[in-house]
Amino acid sequence: MKSTWMIVAGFLFGLMGVFVKLGSQYFSSAELVFYRSLIGLVVIYGIVRVQGLSLATPHVASHVWRGLSGFFALMLFFYAISALPLATAITLNYTSPLFLALLLTLWLKEKPHWRLIGAILLGFAGVVLLLRPNLHTEQILGGMMGLASGFLAGIAYLNVKQLGALGEAEWRVVFYFTLISTLGAGAWMLIHQFHALSWQTLPILLGLGTTATLAQLAMTRAYRVGKTLVVGSLAYTTVIFASLFGILLWDEWLSPLSWLGIGLIVTSGVLSAFWRPSK
Repeated sequence: MKSTWMIVAGFLFGLMGVFVKLGSQYFSSAELVFYRSLIGLVVIYGIVRVQGLSLATPHVASHVWRGLSGFFALMLFFYAISALPLATAITLNYTSPLFLALLLTLWLKEKPHWRLIGAILLGFAGVVLLLRPNLHTEQILGGMMGLASGFLAGIAYLNVKQLGALGEAEWRVVFYFTLISTLGAGAWMLIHQFHALSWQTLPILLGLGTTATLAQLAMTRAYRVGKTLVVGSLAYTTVIFASLFGILLWDEWLSPLSWLGIGLIVTSGVLSAFWRPSK
């Protein structure tokens, strides 16, 4: 089934989280975002050059807004992965469909449907269950960062929808996002801190950039050839893979209430995809 490309993307995104967690022992979040974005930028630019595609755009401001929202979402997401169990960080980031449903409703100035309100409330009940029994005091900041990354990712997806409505090609959207993320993270790490590369850390960074880029391509293919609602539902396989990686690599066993919270967030995300405004 064509939509199963999203399962491939989910596995690769989960693996990307593993490399982020490994890399966080040696690099800051800005450095990890930089290397992840730089490798993606090189790959996307190579595809654009080989296929003779145009990067010219009349919608520079829209690309900047999309790039900045995606960049800060990525920064907060990588920080959350470094501070929290892998499954917890990724689940918090995957609250983005809930925020997107709210933002779409406000953007289209529609009256929220009671089913959508119920799905969103269900999701945030899951957030409460996931955070309260699981986080220690020193992890509260990571939890808030993870939730904020979900909110900013929701804004980024709304910006992508706006660019799509303007007729922008997907390769331009991805290219300018990776360009802005590379420049933003590069400037950030130059001001804040910079760690030298070594033969020990190079495989981690290459793994991070490669899995992130392949996951992006698999996800793009899934949305292009599969059924949108099915693909959106299968996106939550990332949470399953992240949970398995966390247990196998770091012995990150979550409490029953935390698993219930994850289940509620996943369920609400799928429901909100069905019930959000479709215009």
